Amino acid sequence: MSNELLVGKSTDYPAHKENQRFRGVPSQNITVILPVCNQEVSIGSIVLLSRLYADNVVVVNDGSTDRTAEVAMKAGAHIITHEPSQGKAEALRAGFNAAAALGSDIIVTMDPDGRHNPADIPVLVAPIMDGNAEMVNGSRYLNYPGKNAPLFSRTGQAMQAASAKMNFDLKITDTQSGFRAFAASTKSIFRFSGKKVPIESEMLADAGRSGIRITEVEIGAPSPSELSAGAPSKYISGALKTISQDIEANRPLYLYSVPGFALATCGFYMGFKFMEATFFGSASLSFWYTFLMVFLALAGAYMTLRGIVAHSMAGDAKQTDFT
Repeated sequence: MSNELLVGKSTDYPAHKENQRFRGVPSQNITVILPVCNQEVSIGSIVLLSRLYADNVVVVNDGSTDRTAEVAMKAGAHIITHEPSQGKAEALRAGFNAAAALGSDIIVTMDPDGRHNPADIPVLVAPIMDGNAEMVNGSRYLNYPGKNAPLFSRTGQAMQAASAKMNFDLKITDTQSGFRAFAASTKSIFRFSGKKVPIESEMLADAGRSGIRITEVEIGAPSPSELSAGAPSKYISGALKTISQDIEANRPLYLYSVPGFALATCGFYMGFKFMEATFFGSASLSFWYTFLMVFLALAGAYMTLRGIVAHSMAGDAKQTDFT
């Protein structure tokens, strides 16, 4: 049974005080959301650094068994506790709701493991504050990787960027970035289900479908040595898995019906050629030829039908999620 608790430095949310550390524009209330699980080592410093560039920091403690919540609270964060863990999608939903309760104008999401630098927050929120965007994606690859990056990294990023263009009609170079900024008015466009695809991809799909203005800014990029640390096969397989999930959720006709129609066509063509040979001459039907012909026809018909049904169900689900 889930239990959600919202606590902070006081019983009520503190009144907004303008953060003048980096802004020379009219007051904008900025809230940083950190979904965490067992991050007691890094969470304190991340909260303290984030408070230099934001008015509020909300830590969603998603089933941690260590001192994450205690450390984050001592560092000055508001704490939401999920017991047991409910996943990142629900953590972000709770964080967005808390940000709205805090009267936020801009919401920033950030990973708590130190891969994102809070000092990049001013760059991230600038397009929203200037009125040029409603969502900003922090990209590690906007002007990177360069020629020194491993080939598998460049290949994976190129594939995911192409997938974002096809699935979401967005020109995004870092589709799995957790470092993003949102105008508070966009809160209602996101489903926060995270059921079939990573929540990062789902939010891109929702944002692209809604028609809000989206831009990218460059944030700190991993060094070539960091990119080389993982196994190339694992990196590429992870990228392919994400891409296939995106296509299945957003373009099931491309994933199932198009190749299914091709397979079915091959199967029926083989059957036609055999009938033609039988009619005009002598032809014997071998077991393997028969098996392949029937398999291609049935598998192709099944995949084609599955793609059509999945496409219809995906459309109904999207309409339901936004009503």
